[in-house]
Amino acid sequence: MKKVLLMLATMGLIGFASLANAQDVVVYHIDNAENQATKGLRNIRNHLDIAPQTKIYVVTHAEGIDFLMEGAKDKKNPNIDYASLVSALKSRGVTFEVCEITLKNRNIKRDVFIMDAEFTPSGVARVASLQIKDKAAYIKP
Repeated sequence: MKKVLLMLATMGLIGFASLANAQDVVVYHIDNAENQATKGLRNIRNHLDIAPQTKIYVVTHAEGIDFLMEGAKDKKNPNIDYASLVSALKSRGVTFEVCEITLKNRNIKRDVFIMDAEFTPSGVARVASLQIKDKAAYIKP
């Protein structure tokens, strides 16, 4: 009986330790850059300021990909250069993904995007995969 209790206690401690070391995963979903990009990037910066260990993915599709294009600026505040904001967040571990279906549908080439952008076959499928497989929290700014 003592061996069983000791084994259960050890398993409980191992389980607790793995929970304590678990990394939060969050997916920010952007499908309209004009309305979501500046707010989303600000939210992500604030998120990492409070919880720097969080792994954040930004998945874009439709018009949401536009802020990841070379030279993109906030239309409401042209002083906001998206590339520098994205680069700063990328250096903090944030991953920015562009939907390849959107590229095909809008006839856009990969080479118009900033170097910090990565590509995913489907933005919507990627959001779902992150939620299901990685247990990512979902945020739509």
